[in-house]
Amino acid sequence: MTTTHTTRTFDPLALREAFSHFPQGVVAVGAEIDGAPQALVASTFTVGVSLEPPLVSFAVQHTSQTWPRLRPARALGVSVLGRDQFGLCRQLASKDRESRFAGVDYAVDDEGALTLPSSPMWLATRIYDEVRAGDHDIVILEITDVGSVPGAAGMVFHQSSFKELAALDLSA
Repeated sequence: MTTTHTTRTFDPLALREAFSHFPQGVVAVGAEIDGAPQALVASTFTVGVSLEPPLVSFAVQHTSQTWPRLRPARALGVSVLGRDQFGLCRQLASKDRESRFAGVDYAVDDEGALTLPSSPMWLATRIYDEVRAGDHDIVILEITDVGSVPGAAGMVFHQSSFKELAALDLSA
């Protein structure tokens, strides 16, 4: 069997709109750097990359100004944002770095991983690998600790807006 690869050029806006039909979870990736909290928000988080070793991943744009600050950290916290954390999500993603953590309750472990205790799920991780991929880097993280709140619902980014999941009515 012969496999051929064709390179096509897509309009970036059309491709972005097409991708928006796939719902994605939203996470905050953070660490304490030189005594100050740092975090970025990502909707490119992937769970279940591997169970042995336990790996997850996220992708970050090359233009990120926060990732170069986080990259040297010994450990990173990943907090899955909950359905009621839209305001927190916007605050952490703000261009105003000075107010990102104003009034925010966060925890930092012995390695410096920063997590949000009010989140439905959090992970303590360390960088396992990083792969350059187009205009992003794919960061693969090895999980060193995990915590979750049973029954808590996560936030979803879908069709360019934040949403929450609801069960389908299967009786119809």
